[in-house]
Amino acid sequence: MRTFVYFIVFLSFFDLFTQLPIMTPFATSLGASSLLTGLAVGMYSFSNTIGNVASGFMTDKKGPFALLVSGLLLTGVMLLGYSLAFNAWILLVIRFLHGFTGGLIVPAAFTYLANSTAREKKGKGAALSGAFVGLAAVIGPAFSGIVSNKTSEVTVLSITAIFMFLLGLLALLFLRTKTIIPKEKTKKEAISVRIFFQNPLIMKTFLGALFLMFSQGVVAYMLPLKVLELGGNTQTSGLLMSTFGFVAILVFVLPTNNLFDQLKPLNTAVFGLSLMGISMFLIGLAPSILSLYLIMGGYGIGFAFLFPSLNSLLIEATDESYRGKAYGYFYAFFSIGVVIGSGVTGLLAFSANGGFLFTGILLLLGALYLFYNRKKALPV
Repeated sequence: MRTFVYFIVFLSFFDLFTQLPIMTPFATSLGASSLLTGLAVGMYSFSNTIGNVASGFMTDKKGPFALLVSGLLLTGVMLLGYSLAFNAWILLVIRFLHGFTGGLIVPAAFTYLANSTAREKKGKGAALSGAFVGLAAVIGPAFSGIVSNKTSEVTVLSITAIFMFLLGLLALLFLRTKTIIPKEKTKKEAISVRIFFQNPLIMKTFLGALFLMFSQGVVAYMLPLKVLELGGNTQTSGLLMSTFGFVAILVFVLPTNNLFDQLKPLNTAVFGLSLMGISMFLIGLAPSILSLYLIMGGYGIGFAFLFPSLNSLLIEATDESYRGKAYGYFYAFFSIGVVIGSGVTGLLAFSANGGFLFTGILLLLGALYLFYNRKKALPV
């Protein structure tokens, strides 16, 4: 049943990535102002953060099964709700509800995978889950762009809703008997939330997630601008994003995934974050479209090393009885990172080159922090 949960991970991120090309034009078609369009795009990430945290707490209390089923079915309902968005204000409400219900799925899914994976194989297991995330990043925007051009944005969202309902019903039938039951309650289960933020190892995973998705927010916002400066078009931007995704998937599924169990996760995390930072810096200096393809390949390798390393660190630092809460906060930092990445670079009015150079320096500083602040932290 682990394979089935991998498909749930894929669909959850597929839902996220299909929204990227269509939400701005959809909001605009409803007559939204620039302000309301920005709110509509960002509202999902805002409420997704709340859903992530809520999912973490409920997963530890009820187990991941209930959250996976309810999250899938409720998200399906919210996706169908976009057909009722007759104006921008209704769209804002639907975006909030969609983000919240979508946020229930991912922490529960990764808690299930973490609790059902042998510790000595946690790195490879995290790499496989990363492959499904990368696959969603490649397929989602392409699917969304093609279908919306031929039909409408609502059709894209409705098709995703059908898949959500299908997986939700299958989870209800097949996951019940395979659900990983939380360990019997112990004193550890009643730990204070602030202890998560006082544990150096857990904080490294949270900060790593923030840096990772900060860079993703900058790429989503700035890469099309950089491509236009070099004489490319939106299709070129899509191909560059696909290059990053394909390279990451190759690292996840090839024998290189064994490295994540052979090397210390903190070392692979530092390597991944450093390579991403160098890639961001080089994008800012890139003189041609061809060079961007090579650099985005390097960025994909960095992403592929960082993502499973952070998951391995989180598993290493937590106990099953409260791992759901840890994953809830972990993916909340994912959501926050995207918003901060695009928001900060936009607020500071960076050019495309300036935004990438700034992000590269920031990620390299983050890698240096992880490298030099390597004090071993025991699980909470």
